[in-house]
Amino acid sequence: MTTLSVPITPELEAFINSQVKSGKAANKAHVVRYALKRLSEEEAVEAVLQSEREVAEGKILRGSLRVLAKRIK
Repeated sequence: MTTLSVPITPELEAFINSQVKSGKAANKAHVVRYALKRLSEEEAVEAVLQSEREVAEGKILRGSLRVLAKRIK
């Protein structure tokens, strides 16, 4: 596992600390990993919704499923 150092605002630090203090997360790293996972999931959902909009608009989706899958990772 890689360690990443990222500057954050005091507000974000306070939020992270509150998540740990309230017991919603085991530690600061857990909060950040969870947030990144949720962002990834939201982007995947948005990609599916965009595809559905394109289908509804009569647009045809073309391309490799492998390429599309890489775009949502």
